[in-house]
Amino acid sequence: MCFRKRQNRMDLIIALGLIGATLTTVSLLPQLVKVIKTRSTKDISAGMFVLFVTDFFIWLIYGILIKDIPLIIANSFAFVEATIIFIFKIIYK
Repeated sequence: MCFRKRQNRMDLIIALGLIGATLTTVSLLPQLVKVIKTRSTKDISAGMFVLFVTDFFIWLIYGILIKDIPLIIANSFAFVEATIIFIFKIIYK
C-alpha cells in the first residue's frame, strides 16, 4: 500500500474515532440536562449508571494506555457526565 493511501486510511480511522467520541460525549447530555432541570432521577437505574461510570472509566484507562486521543476525550467527558448523573441519583433519592 502506498504512503498516500495509508495516510488516507489513517485519516478516515481517526475521523471515525472522533465522530464516535463526539456521539458518546453528547449522548449523556440530554439526560444530564433533564436531571438538572427536573431534579428527579426516579426513572434512572442506579445499577445501570454504576455500570456506565465503571465502563467509561475502564475505556478511559485503556485509551490512556494505548494513547488513543478519541478514546481519551470521549471517555473523559462521558465519565464525568455519568458520574454527575449518578451523584444526582444519590442526592435526589
